[in-house]
Amino acid sequence: MDYQTIKYEIEENILTITLNRPEKLNAFNNDMLEELLDACDKADEDDEVKAIIFTGAGRAYCAGADLSQGGNTFNNDARNDRQDGVNPDGGGRLTLRLFELNKPVIAAINGAAVGVGVTMTLAMDIRIASPEAKFGFVFARRGIVPEACSSYFLPRAVGISKALEWCYSGKVFPAEEALSGGLLRSIHKEEDLLKEARAIAEEVRDNTAPVSVALVRHMMWKMLGADHPMEAHKIDSRGVYHRGRSADSREGVESFLEKRSANYPGKVSQDMPEFFPWWKEREFS
Repeated sequence: MDYQTIKYEIEENILTITLNRPEKLNAFNNDMLEELLDACDKADEDDEVKAIIFTGAGRAYCAGADLSQGGNTFNNDARNDRQDGVNPDGGGRLTLRLFELNKPVIAAINGAAVGVGVTMTLAMDIRIASPEAKFGFVFARRGIVPEACSSYFLPRAVGISKALEWCYSGKVFPAEEALSGGLLRSIHKEEDLLKEARAIAEEVRDNTAPVSVALVRHMMWKMLGADHPMEAHKIDSRGVYHRGRSADSREGVESFLEKRSANYPGKVSQDMPEFFPWWKEREFS
């Protein structure tokens, strides 16, 4: 796919995906959705990609849905045949795809992240921001409700009370409030934001086995919905057994004992355990 609304750039095994409609504050539309879905597929298929960073071009991360359709922006019945608007379930399609990624994902939020601009980041693993970043779960102020599976992700990220406060009010709030509320890991000067995101990604790239990282990502996310720790024990035990007899495990131990950097041979594309995926794929109905 020839990308028009995003940039897809790999440097030293780290992929940076940049939302690239700066003249529109990177407003989210169907073209961006389809390109982001394609980019996720492309990244998952590429064993050279060890980590993914999302950021925005210009002065915003993503100012939310493209509202150029006016009052019918969110009315699917009124704009079924239009291709330039916003699919009402588009944010959900994106966060569900991000949820299934086999690579660690870092959001480097460089400016305004409002509506789908912030909810898309909830399915990412680590969020950092610049002081200029602003956030808003503004749905009730637009006469709609939170989307992009955010009723699942947001309370798990910040707790139910803070999630409801932000969604009830629909207010736009600064990075400092997002940090104190648990939405962000840290705040960094604009010129240091991508450096910090890359430092996090490099720590993963340089020191860990990609197959282990992929399994860890799914174990942690999937267990958020478990009803008993026994469900985690089942997967932990199977994971340790499979990885314990792998070439990665041997290399991890030997490199530690020999005080050298590890060179893990396992590839996510072909060396995931036989029990993966262990969850039943959900269907929309």
